Amino acid sequence: MPRVVILRLGHRPERDKRITTHVGLTARALGAEGMLLASNDKGIKNAIEDVADRWGGSFYVENDVNWKSEIEKWKEEGGKVCHLSMYGINLPDATEDIKGCEKLMIVVGAEKVPTEIYDMADWNVAVGNQPHSEVAAVALTMDRIAQNEPLRQEFTDAELTIIPTEYGKRVIDNKSKE
Repeated sequence: MPRVVILRLGHRPERDKRITTHVGLTARALGAEGMLLASNDKGIKNAIEDVADRWGGSFYVENDVNWKSEIEKWKEEGGKVCHLSMYGINLPDATEDIKGCEKLMIVVGAEKVPTEIYDMADWNVAVGNQPHSEVAAVALTMDRIAQNEPLRQEFTDAELTIIPTEYGKRVIDNKSKE
């Protein structure tokens, strides 16, 4: 899988807090390295980084970024940009091309996405041609481009580890082992 970072556009703090948090948590769980938030919401940054601290991994959140300069910088450094939408080519038709890149920025909007994004993206990808959740779009895209099984990913530096069991819950507190 390419190195992946999420760029979250149009986050409205009062309305989109849970969805943006879930976009970041889903991306983290499926192997992204971080999220760029094109809005000022330190609560989102703190909540997601707290999960990464407790459950492992090095996922980061950069708060209040300028989306245009982040895309330009990413592309100057050889990265590709995939804008997830209801419009564009269908995900199954773009998957193989996207898998082939080394650095991928996945752009996910909350409200109306600026037209300029469609021109700046290497791929405008429709994850279904109906209104849907940004969380689902990120999950489906990351699962499709994964080279391995992202749902079996283990974070060795975790304070907490879930042990898969058929029934019940089993969580190990790795911090108490120290």
